[in-house]
Amino acid sequence: MRTLVILLILANLTLLGYTWLDRRSSGESARLAEQVNPEKIRLLAPREVANLGPAKMAALPDVCAEWGPFGDVDRARALADLEPQALGRLLTQRRVESATGWWVYLPPAANKAAAETRAALLKAAGIRDFFIVDSGPQRFAISLGVFRTEDAANAYRADVAAKGFNNVQAGARQQTSMATMLVIRDPREPLISRLRELAPSYPGTEAKVGPCEKSG
Repeated sequence: MRTLVILLILANLTLLGYTWLDRRSSGESARLAEQVNPEKIRLLAPREVANLGPAKMAALPDVCAEWGPFGDVDRARALADLEPQALGRLLTQRRVESATGWWVYLPPAANKAAAETRAALLKAAGIRDFFIVDSGPQRFAISLGVFRTEDAANAYRADVAAKGFNNVQAGARQQTSMATMLVIRDPREPLISRLRELAPSYPGTEAKVGPCEKSG
């Protein structure tokens, strides 16, 4: 009798084991059958992510919008423009080196006295933002401003020329300074559209979307 009871227990355990294995096998098969083209799933390289376009990229994880570079004055104004977006911790700032490569100037005068005479004429015409270069190959030239783009420099040169300074020039001048990039993590399409609207108001800046830059 005892032997019969033991055999019945072993039979039940064996049946239970087969049932469990069958269910597990069916579950794995069902999950595999539900996959849609699993062989086509792969990670995208950064260049491939950039080719997706802003709308699709904004839906991916670890995507950032970057806008800049900004000097201190424009940075404060840009932050004020973005304040209605309530970005909170999604918005960070990154310091970068910015090459400002174009300047508007009056060519070197014969001597300091001649340069000061030109400076007085500029003030009389309502131009205040300038200085006399006191050393180097451009000594006694008058710098009227440094710009990030050639278009911005040429536009200002035309403004100064319209006030009677026909010898004003615009030219290349490499100068490196520190600037700020505004970085927004996980941007959505409305924010990307807003950045595109704001960027033209800040000459020399660019708004772009791509993989977030890894820190460290």
